[in-house]
Amino acid sequence: FAPSLPMDDYTTKSPKNKRPAVTSFRASITRDGSTKGNNGKKEKTEEGAAKREYWQTDDISWLSQKKEWAGLKTIILTRNTVIGEEGEESVEERYFISSLPPGIEEIARAVRGHWMVESYHWHLDVTFREDGNHTIEKQAAYNLNIMRKLSLNILKLIEVESKAFSLKKKRYAIGTNSEKHLEQIMSL
Repeated sequence: FAPSLPMDDYTTKSPKNKRPAVTSFRASITRDGSTKGNNGKKEKTEEGAAKREYWQTDDISWLSQKKEWAGLKTIILTRNTVIGEEGEESVEERYFISSLPPGIEEIARAVRGHWMVESYHWHLDVTFREDGNHTIEKQAAYNLNIMRKLSLNILKLIEVESKAFSLKKKRYAIGTNSEKHLEQIMSL
């Protein structure tokens, strides 16, 4: 869920078991005028140049599972086109469901917020194998989660050696020689 949304609103990636119905959204883009436009923005990414486009519709009358999502108002299609350094192009489309009313700017912000949260969780899992942690006691699990998040943020800030290390390799390098990096960590 996007962190910038009010507590009762949601914008989330369409669940896998709902995708066959949601893909007919593509047809609704041309079928009627209810699509609320797109906001194509070009950005520089690690892979090259990216163009992010958003379409949204409040025509959900055809969606049979709409009652399963309280407050469902719109369906969103995002298309990310990335042009790599060598000129190769890749296009990725994703569908989202949302309780937000039509409004492309707000939807674009919510979708980007959703992926920032997903990316953060991915980093926690890859760097600290968070999904594999089965701490039973709630308070201990909560405390470990806070420590992992703090550590992840420190790893993002700190420079290890002169090479560009992944967060996982930075963690390993610091763990094998913590005295060497302690002063740099404490100065953050």
